[in-house]
Amino acid sequence: MAALVSQLTMSPLNEIQIEERMAELHGWHRGEGPEIVRELDFADFAAAIAYVNRVAELAEAANHHPDILVHDYNKVRLELSTHSEGGLTDADFALAAQIDALA
Repeated sequence: MAALVSQLTMSPLNEIQIEERMAELHGWHRGEGPEIVRELDFADFAAAIAYVNRVAELAEAANHHPDILVHDYNKVRLELSTHSEGGLTDADFALAAQIDALA
C-alpha cells in the first residue's frame, strides 16, 4: 500500500472531498492550517519513539513525509499535508489510513 501513496495524484482536494475522507479516518482532526493532525499518548518515551520509527518506515516507502513532534516524553503529534500543493491531497489520506493501521 505504501507504493500506492506515491502513485496517487497530488491535486488539492476541495472541502467536500476532505470531509468525506476525514470520516474514514480514526483519531485525526483538521489542524489550524491546511493539515490533518493526530495526537497519540504512549506508555513511555521508548514506546513513542518506536511508533515514530514505524511511521517513518511508512513515510519513506510512500515518499510522503508527515511533520512529527515528540513532546512531554510520551506524546506524538503527526501532521499531514502536501506542502508542494499547499493543501490536502489523496496522498495525505492514504498515508493517514496506513498510520491508523499501526495504532
